[in-house]
Amino acid sequence: MFAIYKNGSVGFRNTVDNLYEIKKTEAPDKTEMKPNDDTLFQEFLTSNKKENSSTTEAISTYKKIANIDTSEQIYHVKDIMTKNCICIQEDNTIIDAYNKLKEHQISQILILNSHQKIISSINKKFILNLIIDDIEGIRSILNRKLQDLYWDEIITTDPITDIRRVAKVMVDFRLSAIPVVTQEDILVGIVSKTDILKAVANLPKFQLWS
Repeated sequence: MFAIYKNGSVGFRNTVDNLYEIKKTEAPDKTEMKPNDDTLFQEFLTSNKKENSSTTEAISTYKKIANIDTSEQIYHVKDIMTKNCICIQEDNTIIDAYNKLKEHQISQILILNSHQKIISSINKKFILNLIIDDIEGIRSILNRKLQDLYWDEIITTDPITDIRRVAKVMVDFRLSAIPVVTQEDILVGIVSKTDILKAVANLPKFQLWS
């Protein structure tokens, strides 16, 4: 399950397929299906529409679609995410965000509002672009509060989303990390490319989408 937050509010929460419908992207070419994969895909859709279809049946069908050995375990985001993610409140300044990025040696920081809801994220490239746009007013720019800036919407994922789906979304939307948020809008972690690479290296029999 994925969601899109804008200014602390959820504008979308649905499946990965609907995410691609909402967020247009120049995604890589779709993986070519084998002749019988179309049938499996339809089977998956049908099984999910049945009121009494079990989670086990849906997972089993998904594994067939992804060409995954059905004896293998599916790993979820909660199994690999970084739980103690670094955040900053929106009433802080740009220079505060820069100092925190530098202090913790991280690529981005999540911005939260007073209700601890996600606003967006900020990185050094964003700060540099602001400075380049107004070289004469560097001090003024660095002292601006984060809440006074315009922020793009941000994609989040659910703790029990399959890692393979998250990895594909990160590649297709060119994301270096995705915040992990519950359906109650509670931030519980963040999953990055590094987390996924560690999973590939360390989790037993972990398979990425074939």
